Amino acid sequence: MTAAQATAIDVPRAPRRSLLWAITLAGCAATACASALALTSEAVAGDLGEPLVVAVLANWITLTYVLGGLVAWSRRPASRFGPLMVAAGFVNFLVTLSWTTNDVTFTLGQSLDLLPPVLFLHVFLAFPTGRLEERLQRALVGTAYATAIALQLVRMAFGGFGPNNLLELSPNEGAGLAAVRVQLVAVSAACLVGVGILVARRLRTGRPLRRSLALLVDAFALGLVMIAILFLSHVFDVPAIQQLRWATFATLGLAPVAFLVGLLHDRLARSSIGALLVELRADPAPTELRDGIARALRDPSVTLAFWLPDFGSYVDSDGKPVELSELESGRGTTRIDREGTHVAVLVHDAALDDETELLEAVTAAARIALDNARLHAELRARLEELRGSRARIVDAGQTERKRLERNLHDGAQQRLIALSLELGFWEEGLHGDSEARRRLERARREIAISLGELRDVARGLHPAVVSGHGLEVALEQLAARGPVPVRLTVEVGSRLPERLEVAAFYLVSESLANIGKHANASAAIVDVSRSDGRLVIEVVDDGIGGADTERGSGLRGLADRVEALEGRLRIWSPKDGGTRLRAEIPCAS
Repeated sequence: MTAAQATAIDVPRAPRRSLLWAITLAGCAATACASALALTSEAVAGDLGEPLVVAVLANWITLTYVLGGLVAWSRRPASRFGPLMVAAGFVNFLVTLSWTTNDVTFTLGQSLDLLPPVLFLHVFLAFPTGRLEERLQRALVGTAYATAIALQLVRMAFGGFGPNNLLELSPNEGAGLAAVRVQLVAVSAACLVGVGILVARRLRTGRPLRRSLALLVDAFALGLVMIAILFLSHVFDVPAIQQLRWATFATLGLAPVAFLVGLLHDRLARSSIGALLVELRADPAPTELRDGIARALRDPSVTLAFWLPDFGSYVDSDGKPVELSELESGRGTTRIDREGTHVAVLVHDAALDDETELLEAVTAAARIALDNARLHAELRARLEELRGSRARIVDAGQTERKRLERNLHDGAQQRLIALSLELGFWEEGLHGDSEARRRLERARREIAISLGELRDVARGLHPAVVSGHGLEVALEQLAARGPVPVRLTVEVGSRLPERLEVAAFYLVSESLANIGKHANASAAIVDVSRSDGRLVIEVVDDGIGGADTERGSGLRGLADRVEALEGRLRIWSPKDGGTRLRAEIPCAS
């Protein structure tokens, strides 16, 4: 088999024009026949009300479903939705044969009496593919078909339909009445469950549907609700049943009209391609490009995902990785390539698959701009990767400093303390040797100095008091040892992530050290607070000012530490005006 033959087999062909015209003429003949029956049948005038109203409403349903189905079938031959609508329209006509006095046509029409409502349920749930995709839907519709057909035959066997019923076997009015009530309640329940499925389908999208599609789904749901109300009214003998029946017929005919309005709306949407081209001339950013495509497609739920070969994944407009499988659930996907290279993918309303020309026009218009948008997205992805790597470096460095601090505390410090105690024992045994006692005392003082320096080094590596007691206690100890009097205010509430507390500690520690070395200040103020999801640290002194952030590594190191946590450090230091340092670091609210 050649590739061309395989393609011819796999891709359904559009129905022939002659077939479409034949079905259209058959639909018109059916409406003419139904009109004649409605206007001449005594049964219609007696049971259904005004014959002219009944004729108009019956033909309204038949014609809208047949013509709407033909349009859907011709536009998308691969979908079963169009033929299913056509079938619903003709079955609705066949039911009108029960208005005849011929035994065969009467029996046929009466046996199909409850089949149209089930077909409408099938049509509404099968949009847009014409297939029932979920097991619950298949079970629901299958049960409704069985109820509508099997129980109708049972009812006809029990009689009560007049002399033209060929299926009457054993007249039993009570059994027939019980069967019809079971039928009506079961079909009503199926319609209400169908409404729940339609509502859940809308909620599951997570984003607004296209306006035309939302109108169609609303028409589906309203039609099912009206069927349920009509049938339950029969069961409970509600008054004004004729008017309710007419309202139900009128409502059911709105669904195909809403479908055709949606097609017209989508055709008009092609005029927005010109506006999209104008927007693309301005070289829009990725988010603006997505919004422009969404407007052109009349689909606010559009998602644009860019393919980055270096990362081996898709990213959104902000450069954040996305899982295409999660985006595709129940939605349509259009792949966008440029010069043989995959660039992006457009995830949209599944109903837009019917509008291939619109999709092709929009993607063709946007294809050139997508290259630039993908570069923007790739840049943002690399920035996200850089932020992540900086954060990992900070965490790794903090972990290593903590390990070194612990090793110094548990190792060298403990050995120096043990050595100092041992020298003390020796000193007590040297009562007669003053020179030796003097040398041991000097050695113990040197050990104490070394121990103090070692503790300072360990504290510089990692402030254990922060890990053990929290930021507020650590800053209180820091302020107590400050080179100038410090007024400290800490209002952070609960504990913060350790890397934030350590960053704040070092920021205050380095600032106080700079004040002691360079500021010639007499006092300092330290304020630490949490506000609007940010940790705010301010250190102010009344010194000589003139701090230079470009010279020396101290302030630059503090800025790097803050920026690694996606924060911002600002310094105001006018000559003879003191210095104010303010850092803002994102944190959980």
